[in-house]
Amino acid sequence: MDLRDRLAAIVGPGNVITTATDLAPYLKEERGLFHGAARCAVRPATTAEVAEVVRLCAETSIPMVPQGGNTGLCGGGVPSEDGRAVVISTERLTRIRKIDPIDFTLIAEAGCVLASLQAAAAEVGCLFPLSLGAEGSCRIGGNISTNAGGTNVLRYGTTRDLVLGLEVVLPDGQIWHGLKALRKDNTGYDLRHLFIGAEGTLGIVTAAVLKLFPAPHERQTALIALPHLDAALGVFARARRASGDCVTACELIPRIGLNLGLRHIAGIRDPFAVPHPWYLLLELSSSRTDSLRGTLEDVLAEAMAEDLAADAILAESGEQRQSLWRIREAIPEAQKREGGSIKHDVAVATSLVPEMIKRCTQAVEAALPGVRVVAFGHLGDGNTHFNLTQPKDCDTQAFLDQWGRMNRIVHDIVTDMGGSISAEHGIGRLKVDELAHYKPSLDIDLMRRIKRAFDPQGLMNPGKVVP
Repeated sequence: MDLRDRLAAIVGPGNVITTATDLAPYLKEERGLFHGAARCAVRPATTAEVAEVVRLCAETSIPMVPQGGNTGLCGGGVPSEDGRAVVISTERLTRIRKIDPIDFTLIAEAGCVLASLQAAAAEVGCLFPLSLGAEGSCRIGGNISTNAGGTNVLRYGTTRDLVLGLEVVLPDGQIWHGLKALRKDNTGYDLRHLFIGAEGTLGIVTAAVLKLFPAPHERQTALIALPHLDAALGVFARARRASGDCVTACELIPRIGLNLGLRHIAGIRDPFAVPHPWYLLLELSSSRTDSLRGTLEDVLAEAMAEDLAADAILAESGEQRQSLWRIREAIPEAQKREGGSIKHDVAVATSLVPEMIKRCTQAVEAALPGVRVVAFGHLGDGNTHFNLTQPKDCDTQAFLDQWGRMNRIVHDIVTDMGGSISAEHGIGRLKVDELAHYKPSLDIDLMRRIKRAFDPQGLMNPGKVVP
């Protein structure tokens, strides 16, 4: 019996994908930077089936590539080009096993789409706060494996902070039953944290216990026009103090980001009569019923009195709130339509974000005249998407050929400032060499020891994360 027949015996013939057309979506990634090959893609429907597939691959020394919604931005879910691997998709693991509004927990299988979990929590008056642009198609197993961030990290933390327990299929096919809903469990090493952010290199997450929160009864959203970049920190600090730390999101938007949205994305409107160099999208939320409106109005009045804000728009309806958020969310798509884009997903201490943007902007503009810096993102947690759009009238491929040089310039500065070269997108295939360059040698050695301990054959998502 050949491999395909043995896999079909586990998951059913229709769930072993081998034809070129059907296999193609499993072999490429969001940005088009990597295009791999594979023997097949397998779609198990239960944890037991995942374990059997993994056990078979381990016994026959076949590399395995776990894959969720395949929305990652660093190639972590794409197989290598040698065609030896089997892609193991979690797309059929879609059950919500339990939702408990008393414990404020939800147990979901890895293939659940993030938006469906948000909706399930809302149905019982709760909030699952993980929120990102791909939430309509990304899957929670992938979110966990990449420690996804998103727009609500400031208030609720990264995915790591939202996971209480995990169920994981290990590289030899054993199942680790760690689905505990305990808030306190001080019995030795907390093993779940080894799998969160490991990008499938230590095992395949098949289910998770997730934290829920009381649903917010009120949201207040404002788009604030800033006279200069440094003003963003002053507005943010005042909002946190005045609201009792009810700031849910604090997103930095440059004028060029708004301009690109106006040029390329239908429905984007400039809410201000005159342009401003920077904007801050600020959102406060609370599960209490007392009003945050007055608090936000006071913050804005104080900011304007101190010349930290030039103007502001407060959302008067859910529709207007969505239109303000659309300005922020449209930036990546607008950049794509403007031409080549070199991405940096970096983090420094929040207080250093303006300095980092200034230093990096000066450096890349000196190195590549005409490059257009589009720096935006999660000011509140120190994460900036420091993206570079190609110079006007520049050949796209010639610009993209500068990716490595631009990475080195930006990452040198970020590292010098005590920051991270990957804030929320992970390492995958894209940043393995960068990780090896910037990570201390002892850190790399410890990562390799962990990898060898869990996966001595090196079969689980090889070539990713660990240099």
